[in-house]
Amino acid sequence: MATFYNQATLSFDGRTLTSNQTEGEVVTRVTLAKTAVSSDYTPNGNIVYAVTLVNTDDTVKTNISLTDNLGAFTPVGSTELVPLSYVGGSVLYYQNGILQPTPTVNAGPPLVISGIDIPAGGNVIILYEVQANEFAPRGENATITNTVEANGEGLCDELTGTATTPTKNAPELSIAKAICPQTVSCGDEVTYTFIIQNTGNTQVVATDNLIVSDLFNPALTNITVTLNGATLNEETGYTYNEQTGEFTTIGGAIPLPAATFTRDPETGVVNTTPGVAVLTITGTI
Repeated sequence: MATFYNQATLSFDGRTLTSNQTEGEVVTRVTLAKTAVSSDYTPNGNIVYAVTLVNTDDTVKTNISLTDNLGAFTPVGSTELVPLSYVGGSVLYYQNGILQPTPTVNAGPPLVISGIDIPAGGNVIILYEVQANEFAPRGENATITNTVEANGEGLCDELTGTATTPTKNAPELSIAKAICPQTVSCGDEVTYTFIIQNTGNTQVVATDNLIVSDLFNPALTNITVTLNGATLNEETGYTYNEQTGEFTTIGGAIPLPAATFTRDPETGVVNTTPGVAVLTITGTI
């Protein structure tokens, strides 16, 4: 709602008179609210948005369009970047809770959803899905702020709604294993190498209880274990059973840094450098 004021002026015979001041109020008959159904986002992960339009007027509002900026922002020293991409076919359009045929969708950017009618004294809910793309911020506590605007017949003012979604603050781990040499004979020495990577935005600490386990078959004897080139001691760093070949690191013995993220100054793409830990186990077959 907005209050407005108005005053008239009367001029005659070189004199000027003013009237009393009137006061009026513009009442908003249609309201818009936007929320992110998803609590956070991950790289290449999806976010679901809900846009609610409520019409308190006694006439239907027709041919309404929603324009979503898909989180567009301009980093310092860069051109405008759009960190979200519309997921095709994801729009759901409800009038008073009843699913309607899909309205016209232009994926953009910006995303435009048009041909929406809001029933008199009723409401409309629009659901749609977007994906965090290569321009999406990925560092710890990063956010994407997304704005939608509604325009159309019977709307006195431009309606806007904003939702801010944080990135998921968590490690994202992967592990790869290699053996050298690949061809061995009984009594030969062999080395297993485990490369553990963290592409997430937070580090792995002792309380995260990261554990690497393996069952060597055939079992190894006289093993030596290193972590990032430094010797890892048995009992404090790992346990191993030469009879069964069962190897397990002690929980918390392997710290893992967070990934680092840099934005290419020319393309705006966010590049990820994983945090890495290298575990090697050498023993005799």
